[in-house]
Amino acid sequence: MAEKKKYDIIFNHSYCKMCGICYWICPTKTITRGELGKPLVPDPDTCIGCLICENACPDFAINVVEREAVKENG
Repeated sequence: MAEKKKYDIIFNHSYCKMCGICYWICPTKTITRGELGKPLVPDPDTCIGCLICENACPDFAINVVEREAVKENG
């Protein structure tokens, strides 16, 4: 069985204007509102990689990247 893909959400906070679109639009609520409206990702494992936040960000401040699968040698 294939393992579920995992993603990291990377914010460029120098571009981010803290508009809130990303945490408002996130279907899994992976992105949450932090202090002063700063977007936070408390649990990146809940991200499904839909890219809605990345595409909706007016400031191009979000990059969703797939994590490399960690292979264990047994």
